[in-house]
This record gives sequence, structure tokens and C-alpha cells, in this order.
Amino acid sequence: MRPVDSAGAAEVPEPELPLTDDAPQGASEEPAAAEAAGTPGPCRCWVCGNSPCGSGASQVGSLFVKKVQDVHAVEISAFRCVFQMLVVIPCLIYRKTGFIGPKGQRIFLLLRGVLGSTAMILLYYAFQATSLADATVITFSSPVFTSIFAWIFLKEKYSPWDALFTAFTITGVILIVRPPFLFGASAAGTDESYSVHLKGTFAAVAHAVFAAVTMVIIRKMGKSVDYFLSIWYYVVLGLLESVIVLFIIGEWSLPYCGLDRLFLILIGLFGLGGQVFLTKALQIEKAGPVAIMRTMDVVFAFIFQIIFFNDMPTWWTVGGALCVVASSTGAAIRKWCQSSK
Repeated sequence: MRPVDSAGAAEVPEPELPLTDDAPQGASEEPAAAEAAGTPGPCRCWVCGNSPCGSGASQVGSLFVKKVQDVHAVEISAFRCVFQMLVVIPCLIYRKTGFIGPKGQRIFLLLRGVLGSTAMILLYYAFQATSLADATVITFSSPVFTSIFAWIFLKEKYSPWDALFTAFTITGVILIVRPPFLFGASAAGTDESYSVHLKGTFAAVAHAVFAAVTMVIIRKMGKSVDYFLSIWYYVVLGLLESVIVLFIIGEWSLPYCGLDRLFLILIGLFGLGGQVFLTKALQIEKAGPVAIMRTMDVVFAFIFQIIFFNDMPTWWTVGGALCVVASSTGAAIRKWCQSSK
């Protein structure tokens, strides 16, 4: 679950958690700070006992996105960008980094902002259109796409192990989507609810792809761009993109229900809190253990779906989740072992 999430990234799953020790000190759909050597500090996650991994906070934010009834996913994204902007501006002023960035990196910052905000909108739509568990599991396929794009564009190594993890992830996504041409109409369902489910799963897959491209861009920029500056581009371009889309689709409206207004505030708060904890975890612990503990997002998604929506996941979803989590965990353990040598 960056994603996850953030002072400037999509919740999730982002996804998008870098699994290499040479990840840049930048932001992503799940931004990551450079890892610091040493033993874990006093701040510890009650789930993993090692570091504040932020799994619970980010998934609670996803729960509130699902609970909002009368607000379009794009409008939720706009409100979140405004909230994050109020946090980021003082940070940029305090750090004296400016608001434009290094001349040679501006094109990458623009791409990071547009693609990252698009991933956020797709993620929120996925949460609204399909079940919380299905959307969360599919977003965990982002590291697979990251490794593929990094192999293509950054010439990073793509090993047979990566291919195996990719196969597991694709299998998991197929089990969740359940396309009729593979599973038949009886397994997939042909009514309107399945049509909405299909749109939600496609949005989740698209989120994973956009989040992966964003991660590759951040790796390309390296440490030459300040973390908060990357988030600044994300929220500014995300707000601009959201407003344009809202006017095109004609969905702009203030929430009528006071509870929905509260949920919008909580989405920003828990999103920011989740990313702060995730970033802190990466500062005091290796990326491998943090990535493994972030798979708790899937557990929380199943729990929240059952408790708050009285929606029991299907065995197809459970099987898909096991495949995707096995892939993510295997990739994290492999990277962790490699970095420990």
C-alpha cells in the first residue's frame, strides 16, 4: 500500500518502493530517503517491531478514499494536493531549495509530477470502483514494472529471478481480474458489477505502470534533486491536472455530507503520516525489511474490507494476493541478501 502514502506520492502501494540500496534520495509514488547504516532507532512499528513502516497509516487513508461516497476520485486527488502543498511550501522555504529545481533536471521533474499525479488519480479511482483488497494487491505489482523499465531505460540488470517474480505477479493479477476468455462467464460474471470491477482493476494496473515509470525517473535524477522539490512538482502539477480533468468531465462539486469532508481531511493526514513513517523507516532500516513489512498493506486491506464493508474476498482474490505478495517478498529478500554480502 505508496505507495503509501505521503507528503507527495500516491498511497500505496506506491508503489513503487525502491528495493535497491542505491535508490536516490527522492520522492516517489512512495518516496524513499537514502538508507542510513546502523541499528534501528527508538521509533518502532507495532507490526514489524523494527521501524515505523507506515503500513497501517497508508491503508487507513485508502479506507477513507473507499468510504467517501459523493466525491469523484479526481476531486479527492485535488483536495489531497492542496493539503500537501500547504505542508511542502514551508519546508521548501526552510530548506532554501527554491521552487524550480536544477536546470538539467526540470524536464524529469515535470515528468515525475505529471506521471506521479496520474498514478494517484488512477489509484483513487481503483479504490472507488473495485474492492479495497483487489486494488491494493494489484498495486503491489508496481516493483515488477519498475524492474522491467529500469532494465529498458537505465540498463539495470534483469535476472531470471526477476522474470520469475514477474510471472508470479502477472498470475496474481490475472486471478484477480478473472478475464472471461480465460475463466468463463460463470467465474468472472457478466453483469454490471463485473464491468465496474474490470474498470477498477485496469485503473489499478495502470497505476502500477505509471508509478513504476515515476520510480525510474526518480532513479534517473538521483540525489541531485531535493526530496521536497520533487514533491512540490508532484502536488502543483497534480492539482493542475485534477482541475483540468474535473472541468472536462464536469464532476467538480463540494461534498454535501459533513462526513465526506472529514474523510477528505483524514485522507490527507493519513496519507502524509504514512509517507513520513515510510521515509523514517527507510532512514533507520534497510530497504529489504521495510519492503517486506509493507506487504502488511495487503493484510490491512483484507481486514478493512471485511470489517467496514462486510465484503468477504473471493478465493480468486486470496490466490492472487498470495502470488503477488510472494513475488514482492521474494524480490525484497533477494535484494536484502545481495546488499548484505
